[in-house]
Amino acid sequence: MTVLDVAKELKMDWHTVKEFDKQYMEEQLRRKGKARPEVVGIDEISIRKGHEYRIVVSDLIRGLPIWFGGKDRSEESMDMFYGWLGEKKSGKIKLAVMDMWKAFENSTRKNVPQVAILYDKFHVMKHLGDALDEIRKREYARLSGQDRKYIKGQKWVLLSNRENLTLDGKTSLKALLKANKRLQTAYLLKETFGQLWSYRTEGWARRFFENWKAALKWQRLEPYEKFVKLIEKHWDGIAAYSKPENKVPLGFVEGLNNKIRVIQRRSYGLRDEEYLRLKILTCMLEAL
Repeated sequence: MTVLDVAKELKMDWHTVKEFDKQYMEEQLRRKGKARPEVVGIDEISIRKGHEYRIVVSDLIRGLPIWFGGKDRSEESMDMFYGWLGEKKSGKIKLAVMDMWKAFENSTRKNVPQVAILYDKFHVMKHLGDALDEIRKREYARLSGQDRKYIKGQKWVLLSNRENLTLDGKTSLKALLKANKRLQTAYLLKETFGQLWSYRTEGWARRFFENWKAALKWQRLEPYEKFVKLIEKHWDGIAAYSKPENKVPLGFVEGLNNKIRVIQRRSYGLRDEEYLRLKILTCMLEAL
């Protein structure tokens, strides 16, 4: 039975229940102790409609969110985290995992210049998925009649991991790829790109990327060509994962985001940002 269940059983009103829950979560954080991260994961979450953001920072070694704050996802808001952590503790950070948002990188390089930066695989793959979806849209616009029927309504089937598809989904995907050569090529390239994170040296990772890039020649996949330019621009932060000291659990931030979305759905309409902050910072902690 959770603390909220107890409060509800005692028939407390919502305001009292919430305050009771806040006190409980504050005690959880007090017992957790102070943050001393060596590897941090940085991401933003949307807290309301209209592109209102806050930053969430996690300790990827301990697998815990440690900071929720800022006024947006700007460099100044990211600076607030390093100010909160303090110069001494910030100096202990060795690696920062983030998406390719420039404000996060600028703040990190300014406040903790000793840190290696690694771009999160899931965000990189999202950019590739967006490029594949753009190709799908262009193919739908280019074609007409019967040739369109295999593409319409197949966005989820095309962008999902094949192992997550139902039998019907796999059947639809097979029919789509058989009917459209360009989408078949784009899909296969997307599926193979994830291999980039399996290499243990930057040289081998670069060789794989050059071969992947060469496979685009004559394919007329403009969104993928734009994706290639994005990767080349941010290569150092992607290739950093090939170094043994940077092998960290990249899936934690994505898992935390899923938990936060559940918290937000359950707290629909909640305007108490401090309550949301406490919910996020304690969502990975064991009950007292």
